[in-house]
Amino acid sequence: MSKRLHSSQFSAISRRAVLQAVGAGAALAGTAAFPGRLFAQEPIKVAAIYTVPVEQQWVSRIHKAANIAKDRGDIEYVFSENVSNSDYERVMREYCEAGHKLVIGEVFGVEDASRTVADDYPDTAFLMGSSFKPDEAHPNFAVFDNYIQDASYLSGIIAGAMTKSRNIGMVGGFPIPEVNRLMHAFMAGAREVAPDIKFQVAFIGSWFDPPKAKETAFAQIDAGADVMYAERFGVSDAAQERGLLAIGNVIDTQADYPETVVASALWHFEPTLDHAIAQVKGGSFKADDYGIYSFMKHGGCSLAPLGTFEGKVPDDIMAMVSEKEKAIKDGSFTVEINDEEPKSS
Repeated sequence: MSKRLHSSQFSAISRRAVLQAVGAGAALAGTAAFPGRLFAQEPIKVAAIYTVPVEQQWVSRIHKAANIAKDRGDIEYVFSENVSNSDYERVMREYCEAGHKLVIGEVFGVEDASRTVADDYPDTAFLMGSSFKPDEAHPNFAVFDNYIQDASYLSGIIAGAMTKSRNIGMVGGFPIPEVNRLMHAFMAGAREVAPDIKFQVAFIGSWFDPPKAKETAFAQIDAGADVMYAERFGVSDAAQERGLLAIGNVIDTQADYPETVVASALWHFEPTLDHAIAQVKGGSFKADDYGIYSFMKHGGCSLAPLGTFEGKVPDDIMAMVSEKEKAIKDGSFTVEINDEEPKSS
């Protein structure tokens, strides 16, 4: 199975060092927050641009948070889905021209172009999923990511207790930091229970290709995996068909796989978006890293309820999970953030 990124993704990652260097070299003095006069009164106009369907795990959480803010009356919300990288810049500009004051989305494959748009529309705030850090040269461009390593670690503890073969299969989209850190945290959690556990790691080269993810999962199951880490849609289907277990990622799919999905690490985008809305309304939006708002201590992630698996996970394991969760929240334990590509072991 190929582990290479699409060319646009590879270019985005290889440019990280360049953008970070620019950010480090930019003069910090004189970098101010957005002038208050640039922002509309309540509700503010928000637009989102997604490269995949809103049903996709990662995007669905952003979409959900935006709809909650819309229902509260804080924002007006419109969105575009399935936008290709080649069209992304055009759609960004169209929303800016339409007067939207906050544009959210994911720019992993169009990092340079998205910042160029931000330069051209200094009166618009941009909050974008990105592998890069904020760059003070672009004061209206903030970044976020799903730093849900805390919940992933806890789900790994459960997986380590549920595997009988001590062999776990892991199927991801691309080996980029957004995926890598969650896989590493999950693996670390599993090793807390079973230090000798083995992992099969594969990437399908797509954010949304359930058939390919399912095919990859079948191959790992045939190679001995009895618990699957479902970073992508399609993996839980393979586990269900073979009568095995799966661990979910970002969203809770247990209702769809009641006898398969034991636990899931959930991402809650609400703290991230709510902070951005407040900054826009207060006239203080600036280049910043919103990643911390995905941490468990900020309410940005959680372990999904066990549901149908309540009582099926050993009590001592759930006690360990509760203890670790408490330690994560009070700061006495920190889950390592490892963005390097995970390997099979």
